[in-house]
Amino acid sequence: MISFLNGNIFEKQPTRVVLDVGGVGYDVFIPLSSYDRLPAKGELCRILTYHHVREDAQMLFGFMTEDERRMFVLLIGISGIGPKIALSALSGMSVREIKAAIVQGDVKRLSSVSGIGKKIAERMVVELKDKISEGEALEAVAGSGITSQEGMKMRDAVLALIALGYKQDESRKMVSAAVHEGCPDKMTVEEIVKNALGT
Repeated sequence: MISFLNGNIFEKQPTRVVLDVGGVGYDVFIPLSSYDRLPAKGELCRILTYHHVREDAQMLFGFMTEDERRMFVLLIGISGIGPKIALSALSGMSVREIKAAIVQGDVKRLSSVSGIGKKIAERMVVELKDKISEGEALEAVAGSGITSQEGMKMRDAVLALIALGYKQDESRKMVSAAVHEGCPDKMTVEEIVKNALGT
């Protein structure tokens, strides 16, 4: 199994890169998110890889971050999602956005990706929800469309509700509702929790 490649960029396109590693050119398929992080042609680059082996072909898929590679592996583990659709998902949404959509059960957002229909999007939510850790889920939701300070407050409020015995999903919904009722930037964590509890 090829875990990563370290070489000079011989050629690069939005969907693929050719890496010259000791005189051997490796053709690697990449998502747009990784393409944006690639250095200039001719420069040294390290790409994390996933070696996909089929009966009729062997393909290398490359990623600039471990988060992208991990999400790719999770996605191709779902029935109906092959490597090309997984790359399409990572090209259309950031890893954080994918995690947030899965955690929040946002089937509409997921099915907006080319190649992912409603049924596959629903399968993604069901199969991947438990594979995203509590910390990842909180970070993803907190980071979707709000400032980092607000995100920290919301995360702390959700953790406080979990500590009180509420389930993660329930806590997140309660905090979201509490924040929509007030101004999160002016509210303290304690106020968000009180709002969520209706006290």
